[in-house]
Amino acid sequence: MELPEETFDDLVDEALSHLPPALLDNLDNVLIVVEDEPDDGSDVLGWYEGTALTERDTSYGMGNLPDRVVLFRGPLTRMCEDEDDLLEEIGITLLHELGHYHGIDEDRLHELGWG
Repeated sequence: MELPEETFDDLVDEALSHLPPALLDNLDNVLIVVEDEPDDGSDVLGWYEGTALTERDTSYGMGNLPDRVVLFRGPLTRMCEDEDDLLEEIGITLLHELGHYHGIDEDRLHELGWG
């Protein structure tokens, strides 16, 4: 599926607006970015980089770089047939990666349907 970058970014914004407020209310120092492809050449849809809330201790503080949720435009658009499908996959990927930010492990995310 071919799609202008601006349209993809608009779908990310829309997907964020549909996420549960409780999931977004706890975000602190988190960037959500879009990149074209994963560096490793895989078809991973997204990635969380940072320290999960459940792993932070008193040494976590002001000097830390922001955590990042990265969405990969290439793999997401390749797996989707249309914009509705893409919007759904972006939402699931955001839920999945923000789940990691909240300390939810891979197995539990799959049980929740956010795999």
